[in-house]
Amino acid sequence: MLQLVEFFSRNRNFIFFVLLEVFSFWLLVQSNSYWGATYFNTSNFYVAKLLTVSNSIREYTRLRDINENLAQENLKLNALVAQLQELEPVGAPGAYKPDSLFANRFEFVVGKAIMVQTSHANNYITIDKGTEDGIKPGMGVISATGVVGKVRSCSEHFSVVTSILHSQFMVSSRLVRSDEIGPVRWQSKDPTIVSMMDVSRYKKVIKGDSAVTSNFNSVFPPGIMVGKVKSVRIRPDETFYDIDLNVATDFSNLSYVYVVLNRLQGEQDALQQPLEEERR
Repeated sequence: MLQLVEFFSRNRNFIFFVLLEVFSFWLLVQSNSYWGATYFNTSNFYVAKLLTVSNSIREYTRLRDINENLAQENLKLNALVAQLQELEPVGAPGAYKPDSLFANRFEFVVGKAIMVQTSHANNYITIDKGTEDGIKPGMGVISATGVVGKVRSCSEHFSVVTSILHSQFMVSSRLVRSDEIGPVRWQSKDPTIVSMMDVSRYKKVIKGDSAVTSNFNSVFPPGIMVGKVKSVRIRPDETFYDIDLNVATDFSNLSYVYVVLNRLQGEQDALQQPLEEERR
């Protein structure tokens, strides 16, 4: 308290000067309409600026919560879209009635990517979900924009995913406009480009066409974006196109992913396994 009194005592002249300046400014604003209006407009301008900055900071601090809420919304939308596509499959005859259990076989678990590789010939992704969340090796993984990869291995709380940017990863895909089906595979070059193979050169392929997952796999729901046709080339001695796709998932900004749980995958694999063994 004594130090505070000494401070005011030492600086009494300066403090008195500041008070007089403030009082003079107040008298000027009160007695002159022009300066009063100028002060009012200026103060409103800076108050508005301050509020804008304050709101921006508040929104920035809430981005994590907003992103998590969006991920949960996408989770519900993915489940709904998968169900609708199974109930009304593209190209199915009018007499076809899908089994309700089959149509609802897909469910999704949202996870966060905590490590993403793009610079190797064989790239992997680590997510923060594992066996405790029902994740198992072999499950498909997608993002809000398209295919990501397939679960390779799991621990209790983490999983390693084989990325679509892996030299050995392939996904059966369908061109939407031409309705042609072929496997998509990365050529270990540009992380934004994947290649679609085994599409006959005698079929019409359009630049900009969308490639989506086909019905010929048990890992991904049909209709998930894989990429868009970037270029189409024909070799004179080949019967298939060389098709490059712009990959749908932006791996440089990958944050949240959705692991696909197929409730009927075990039954389907058990039925098909003897056929695979017979071919060997």
